[in-house]
Amino acid sequence: MSNRISNGWPPPGMLPRTEGPLDLQLLRTFLAVHRSGSFTAAAQLLRLSQPTVTTQIRSLERRLGHALFERLPRGVAPTPDANDLAVRVAGPLDALETVAFGDGAEPGSVQTAPLRLAGPAELLGERVLPLLSPLVSEGRLRLRVSTGLADDLLEELRAGRHDLVLSTIRPRGRSLLTEPLMDEEFVLVAAPVWAERIGLSRVRRQGCAALCEVPLVTYADDLPIARRYWRHVFGARLTRSAELTVPDLRSVTAAVAHGAGMTVLPRYLCERELLDGSLVALLEPEDPPFNTVYLARRPGATDNPHLDLVRSRLTVAARAW
Repeated sequence: MSNRISNGWPPPGMLPRTEGPLDLQLLRTFLAVHRSGSFTAAAQLLRLSQPTVTTQIRSLERRLGHALFERLPRGVAPTPDANDLAVRVAGPLDALETVAFGDGAEPGSVQTAPLRLAGPAELLGERVLPLLSPLVSEGRLRLRVSTGLADDLLEELRAGRHDLVLSTIRPRGRSLLTEPLMDEEFVLVAAPVWAERIGLSRVRRQGCAALCEVPLVTYADDLPIARRYWRHVFGARLTRSAELTVPDLRSVTAAVAHGAGMTVLPRYLCERELLDGSLVALLEPEDPPFNTVYLARRPGATDNPHLDLVRSRLTVAARAW
């Protein structure tokens, strides 16, 4: 079954090559489709109609003599030729727009566009930004950082709003390149006052039955991390609701450290509190639950030296995370 777009486009076989001056707008449209993985998303980014985007991609394919995209159930996938073209043109076009639209650049200068990095606020604050800040101070890196939920950030990545996303879920489909970065371990914690009141030995003996009297603190009403912990460690379904929800794991950590109740946190986020005794692990199972964090990017967007530098630093540092 062919994945080519129906209705005769792209036509089978080699497209007839056309000559003449190349309109940079065609490359700009191509890059928007390549980065967003969708003609519709590219049209929205460029403030063009979808038929105009389609016409411009057809024109570029005729100019180059080969097809650039194949249709997927959602959006399009670049061909190998498209990936090669994106690698060649992305840097120059981004630099040209930086100069043209002034993002801090002096007239006549060519300055690498800032890297648009996104991910969970807690992971960025605890791990990523402390790692990358020295590069910023040395003038080797320019960053624009966004935070949000994984599903939203991945959709924005496909739409070209980010260059690199740290995602706590694995992206689906072929429109993004994905590599595992680190595994985050989840730990059940409470303040010492609760640990003493319950008794850690009782938790080891009775499991979740020993925790019924402890208020539950989470970052969302559907209790995603806690439900996973209960299922993985206790082999039980978590049916209770939270006494306190706050949509920021750092705030959850602070509330629990001050006695609000218990919660489940990534270990990296509460390492300091576990070391200084303001939090206590209520259980240390032999097989704790883990979650993989991924680095996601669009195909072909690897020519930006900031992207290569950040990926390299993150992958090396994450070995110790």
